[in-house]
Amino acid sequence: MILKLENPRILADVVSIISELVTEVKIRVDKLGLKIIAIDPANVALVSFLLPSSSFSNFEVTEEVLGISLDSLKSVLKRCGIGSSLVLQSEDNVLKIEIQDKIKRSFTLALINIDTEEKTMPVLDFTCKVEIPSLDLLEAVEDCSIVADSCSFSIKDSKFVIEAKGLNSAKSEFSGDEAKIEGDKGKAKYSIEYLNKFCRACKLSEKATINFSDDYPLKLEFSSKDFGLAFVLAPRVENDD
Repeated sequence: MILKLENPRILADVVSIISELVTEVKIRVDKLGLKIIAIDPANVALVSFLLPSSSFSNFEVTEEVLGISLDSLKSVLKRCGIGSSLVLQSEDNVLKIEIQDKIKRSFTLALINIDTEEKTMPVLDFTCKVEIPSLDLLEAVEDCSIVADSCSFSIKDSKFVIEAKGLNSAKSEFSGDEAKIEGDKGKAKYSIEYLNKFCRACKLSEKATINFSDDYPLKLEFSSKDFGLAFVLAPRVENDD
């Protein structure tokens, strides 16, 4: 396996985000590209990432699954600067990483055995879908984090609302002018701790796609022609005020 990325920023950023959820992953590399699907230890959140083969300037691979420590990989990828290119090569139970800029720097990371089955993206059926500017989503979730540890996503009267209630409250309301809203009615509550981790991806994509239903998992997607990144989060089911 030999992979070369001329702009490794997206890979570095996404690995950093995923490392907030899990410490070790299986990275699958096949004809479609580089893929990661992982579930956090609490079985509350799932992340799915695809860096398609078209994003690489060199893509020589049949099919491999690499067990890797994300903290180690993250630390190496942080060494990539503006204008750096990245070469990944698997050989003899190690992942060789070259960072090429003014000088060529080389690292090796030991591949590890991860004794879990490879994960798949669950098939979910949603009643509500909202496409929203990523920065608007980020602002709304940050507002909610000031007053509570969970917030609700809801659609009612053709408006999308992100709201948190505790001793204090915060609310962001979006009409069809600010967001593309599909669905008549739905409401579910989610952990702000996890949403804050997911929303680190808001800087990678101009739009975020939110899928949910009544008291049902959330699917949050960020994507562009260069990558696909999705999160699934279990709901908090509890009595509302």
